[in-house]
Amino acid sequence: MNNVQLNELKQRYVANGCASPATQFAERAENAEVWDADGKRFIDFAGGIAVLNIGHRHPKVVEAVKAQLDKVMHTCAVVMPYAPYVQLAEKLAMLTPINGSAGKVMLINSGAEAVENAVKIARAATGRSGVICFDGGYHGRTFMTLAMTGKVLPYKNDFGPMPGDVFRAPFPVPYHGVTEEQALRSLKMLFETDIPAHRTAAIVIEPVLGEGGFYIAPPGFLEALRQICDENGIMLVFDEVQSGFGRTGRLFACEHSGVRPDLMTMAKSLADGMPLSAVVGRADVMDASGPNSLGGTYSGSPVSCAAALAVIEVIEEEKILEKSRVLGDKLAKRFAVWQRSFDCVDNPRNLGAMAAFELVSDRAEHTPDADLATALCEKARDKGLILLSCGTYGNTIRMLMPVTIEDDVLDEGLVIIEQALRELLGGESAVTG
Repeated sequence: MNNVQLNELKQRYVANGCASPATQFAERAENAEVWDADGKRFIDFAGGIAVLNIGHRHPKVVEAVKAQLDKVMHTCAVVMPYAPYVQLAEKLAMLTPINGSAGKVMLINSGAEAVENAVKIARAATGRSGVICFDGGYHGRTFMTLAMTGKVLPYKNDFGPMPGDVFRAPFPVPYHGVTEEQALRSLKMLFETDIPAHRTAAIVIEPVLGEGGFYIAPPGFLEALRQICDENGIMLVFDEVQSGFGRTGRLFACEHSGVRPDLMTMAKSLADGMPLSAVVGRADVMDASGPNSLGGTYSGSPVSCAAALAVIEVIEEEKILEKSRVLGDKLAKRFAVWQRSFDCVDNPRNLGAMAAFELVSDRAEHTPDADLATALCEKARDKGLILLSCGTYGNTIRMLMPVTIEDDVLDEGLVIIEQALRELLGGESAVTG
């Protein structure tokens, strides 16, 4: 079927709330390239929203999935367990930087499920109910994680009251007027005005905001959160769903700060396209709830676990962390050129290959230009580049191409962004302000 025929089916049968606005349908993919149902080639700077750090259909992952399909597809891990689950649990417990002694692991299906289970575990471990999150944070689309997510549109607008005992503090983004000191002061005020520390089970934060704009939490801020949690018996939870598995040049973004959480959530590039997520935490915390209190029918699918075990091997064998740092340096240099060349480009930033920049209508005032960001993504797609925006104000352009992208494909995609910007700005390519 071609794109037109598939779009007719989409419009007729797929709910509007989950239907993609894109009119192209993926037919096949390889590393950082996708071909649609009409045979048109696209360069992929989205990576399935941070799922494909080692690229589409990495040969080692494909081989591992096929091999597992010849053994067991499903038994339900709580009915009859299987080797890939416990083997992956061992790997994640060894690799994840957790506060305290040995860690334990639970496997589920999605990032939202991981965050939701982290809250359950933190409540069981502390006997408390309050959860503190941060402005701009994105934690998922289930009701609990929607309550935790710090952005209304498009996620929360139509769904009525959210679960209670969820509170929000400012995330430090000096570019938008919130300093580290102000954010900490507001957090401490929250204990006085909304939720006392002795009722707080967890503080949940993304070390690098994902959907919220790729803003990096200052190491000092994470250190302060660690201290606050230690002093008050609160679980510190790092949501590394988007920032984990090599995106930032370390396996996990928190490793740049040296701060260790009590619980960590992960998903996306954990299994290179197969549905899988995990909660990893201190053994005593993970064991706080009773027998059969955690899990689900498909949690830790053997096929997904086989894929994740292959991903971990690829990250080591192909030096993916080093490649991420090199890619981040290339992007930072290109962003600096764009900032000099286009007066709409501002605030370039990156942690490894987790890189982004702002589009603004007034650089001096940091005025977000969401319309330009939308137009850029649309024009880029017309030119054969899949590009994503994000951020509270919708004006951040983020880079999520596979870390394994070939140099010539990367350069081709970056040129498309430059061409699209010039066309949208009427050919202007010099700073005017």
